[in-house]
Amino acid sequence: MPRMDKHHSFQDQIPDNLCYGCGPGNQQGLRIKSHWEGDESVSVFVPQAFHTAGPEQFLNGGIIATIVDCHCVCTAIADHYRREARAIGSTPLIWCVTASLKIDYLRPVPIDRPVTLRARITETGGKKTRLSCSVVSGDEECATGEVLAIRVPPSWREAK
Repeated sequence: MPRMDKHHSFQDQIPDNLCYGCGPGNQQGLRIKSHWEGDESVSVFVPQAFHTAGPEQFLNGGIIATIVDCHCVCTAIADHYRREARAIGSTPLIWCVTASLKIDYLRPVPIDRPVTLRARITETGGKKTRLSCSVVSGDEECATGEVLAIRVPPSWREAK
């Protein structure tokens, strides 16, 4: 088995990750961090006042969709590495993109407390990874998401 780095998030192990939602190299981004907890991946996001939905007490729906998308896609990348028994970020690089994103907003997400994301892989096959994600604030599930991530060639990351 590869060395699993429990001290660094999936995102921190992906080289040159400039993604708005999860890239440690994007200083203006959300910079979520995801880790394995058994068969689930977990991320805790701490909203800021400027992530408001309009009503200042609730998190913006686009931010919710972004953190679900990034958490799930990075989980798919980490799972591909895990299934190949390689460390995240080892070469050849593994990269996945979002093919489908579905969010169900169940109730408003308060902006004054951390938001926990829990993703589970529901299906894998070839280049496809299907995931489900729960968005929890306090003790309440506020949203759910489904993501279909597709593994693409490393060349997708190269500047044209």
